[in-house]
Amino acid sequence: MIDSPIAREFLETGRCASCGVIDLHAHYGHFRGIYMPNHGPQQMIATMDRCGVDLMVSSGHTALADMVRGNAEMAAVTAQYPGRWYAYLTYDPHLRELGRRELELYDTRPTFAGIKLHPTFHQTPITADAYRPVLEFAAARSLLLLTHTWGGSAFDSPAHIAQVAERYPSITLLCGHSGHGQFAECMDVARRFSNVYLELTAAYAVRGVIEDMVERVGAHKVVLGYDLPWFDPHYAIGCVVMAHISDEARRLILRENALRLLQGRLRVP
Repeated sequence: MIDSPIAREFLETGRCASCGVIDLHAHYGHFRGIYMPNHGPQQMIATMDRCGVDLMVSSGHTALADMVRGNAEMAAVTAQYPGRWYAYLTYDPHLRELGRRELELYDTRPTFAGIKLHPTFHQTPITADAYRPVLEFAAARSLLLLTHTWGGSAFDSPAHIAQVAERYPSITLLCGHSGHGQFAECMDVARRFSNVYLELTAAYAVRGVIEDMVERVGAHKVVLGYDLPWFDPHYAIGCVVMAHISDEARRLILRENALRLLQGRLRVP
């Protein structure tokens, strides 16, 4: 048994009430081709309550295929849960004019806390000119930007992230999945650039990865996500709670780092 008050509390109650979790990588809604029984708003909030998640930032599944409809949907859903649920604006690099209009709407949607990119889904390298408008928008405002990253990807590998981090130092980049399959390379990027953070979705399940991140990069550069409603938060939280790291590191990963990154970016009390 790990000697940790946080771990004991989690094992005894199923929650970390003394360290309420903040989730920086969630989704919303139905996704064609897979059964997700808890993808509705009330169900997702109920899952947060059950697992001790205080706050969540998510993008919409719809927005991947229909940016305009999906972003509007996220604005409407998150407005129902002020202080608990915030949204990322999803940007489609194939629709530059519509994308410009979506960026113009950013300030009119008070629950938007940052930008979400999925270069692999849109089959466009994040370094391509098609992403320049959204990256320049995010850089001008020093926004939080969550992007999908994957090892060996032709669109969002750690090498791609390094180029973006160097070109746009005012953007705070969250590496979704931490360059899964190229964890060491992604850790190197996070170590090199102060604006790059490692995000744990799917990575948490790989034995020893959390410990390596804390040792090689530092717990202050790691944040939690778990792709809700794809996966249950209990497993992801448990991976952090039961990792061989200090309680200080657990608090940073589960909560404090996200609070620091979101400070000044949340417009609903």
